Amino acid sequence: MIESVGAISLLGYSPILGHCLKDCSFNRVAMSPNRLHRVRSNRTRAMELAREVYNFKEEDRSSKGFDYESDSVVDRKPGLWPPNNKADNPSLHNPLLRQERMGCGWLGAVFEWEGVIVEDNPDHEKQAWLTLAQEEGKSPPLSFMLRRVEGMKNEQAISEVLCWSRDPSQLKRMSLRKEQIYQALQGGVYRFRDGSKEFINVLTRYNIPMALVSTRPRKNLEEAIGSIGINGVFNVVVTAEDVYRGKPDPEMFAYAAQLLQFIPERCIVFGNSNLTVEAAHEARMKCVAVASKHPVYELSAADLVVRWLDELSIVDLKNLADVESSEFGAEPEVEMELEVEDDAYASSRVAIDDHDDFW
Repeated sequence: MIESVGAISLLGYSPILGHCLKDCSFNRVAMSPNRLHRVRSNRTRAMELAREVYNFKEEDRSSKGFDYESDSVVDRKPGLWPPNNKADNPSLHNPLLRQERMGCGWLGAVFEWEGVIVEDNPDHEKQAWLTLAQEEGKSPPLSFMLRRVEGMKNEQAISEVLCWSRDPSQLKRMSLRKEQIYQALQGGVYRFRDGSKEFINVLTRYNIPMALVSTRPRKNLEEAIGSIGINGVFNVVVTAEDVYRGKPDPEMFAYAAQLLQFIPERCIVFGNSNLTVEAAHEARMKCVAVASKHPVYELSAADLVVRWLDELSIVDLKNLADVESSEFGAEPEVEMELEVEDDAYASSRVAIDDHDDFW
């Protein structure tokens, strides 16, 4: 009770012990009504504070739940600790399978086709658009427009960027014609990029599920896969018929992760452009950029940049898929706000010190 009364005095109220309420013979001392009311209010506050202290000690004792005391400082607020792993699946009754899912070895690989698995000639794509524009009597697309349509579906590029038509039948017709021109220029000859086949064999050996995404028609892509002898290697193949939009929209990658039955945070995308990096990060996936068409310094937004896929190892992939605080539902925005506030206070203090030194 005395501690509570002392604490009340620290909160800005005058201490009760400063007033003589009783004499040494324990005879009551007469006091004014105002002082009596003040004593009663202070006594009420002291009782409330004592009750709060008791409740706090009870909550702290129940939150530990064990006889030992932890030396580490852990936030015991409900919902923050222990963190929830998004990769966990409580419906699995096998604890070993659940533990495997929550480890960094549980991951999926999503590959692009051209420039990652096989060699790519960007001139063929550019020449296909120019030839189609000449056949349709349209103005030849400028260079910046051709760069913008990279990774898009043909229908999306014709209607949204080139603005040649919005009629669905015309879009389908011109899209098919453009693919015919591209296949004629390409000649149906595909060749592995150096290190791609070896890397795919490593992933197959470690039983890592793989998906292949492309904006090419399914028929053309399946023929290309068969021509280099990797039929059945990819667990999932996503083509132009499966999605509505191409890059930089993350629809292709999100659909591939859904078919692989992996959460996006545990999928790693392999591409060769900044559009791929943007789409992968938009889908909450990690991205490995292959410097086949762009220099390494232009792909710095990716999580990892390599020239050849065989430069990677399983350890590199596990490090990319490793658990992060953002996966557990942390709130980095709040921490950033707190840091900004600290910086603001620091800058104000510096400004005051400089002002004092000046005068």
